[in-house]
Amino acid sequence: MATIAVFGSAFNPPSLGHQSVISSLMHFDQILLVPSIAHAWGKSMLEFNVRCQMVERFIADMAFTKVKLSRIESQLYQDHQKSDNYSVTTFEVLCALQEMYPDAELTFVVGPDNFLNFSKFYKNDEIIQRWSVLACPEKLAVRSSDIRRNCSQNVNISHLTTASVRQFIEENQLYKV
Repeated sequence: MATIAVFGSAFNPPSLGHQSVISSLMHFDQILLVPSIAHAWGKSMLEFNVRCQMVERFIADMAFTKVKLSRIESQLYQDHQKSDNYSVTTFEVLCALQEMYPDAELTFVVGPDNFLNFSKFYKNDEIIQRWSVLACPEKLAVRSSDIRRNCSQNVNISHLTTASVRQFIEENQLYKV
């Protein structure tokens, strides 16, 4: 049975902190990076497709062949949009991915931000019953907020993210506020 790690995040933008989590997931057969289409607790983020473009560059820079981008949240959002404040839940994502990979064992990877808030997740008890949940702190304390702050202050970010992500951010003048 294939094992798949499902690592959801805003990826606003992808950071070396994210990379440090991903590097500890190499025992899985596949690692899906799942950018959130809308933040469950209302955080402002760059547009979904822009963040996906950064994730694609991030994956290419890491050169881990088992890491893939999943746009499942966009598909779910379009299929089930109920109102302006609708957000895709982790439970929905895991259900949809289990349908896509019926013979796989899914593990939901929770980063340090969400670990403390897991009790707030929709159907958190059912998630724990149906799938494995792995709390995986970053080994490198680099946050997306560090990158955004540095960009807004015109401070170098090359030590905070991968080269292609940095170049994309700079070329598109992202996070300049």
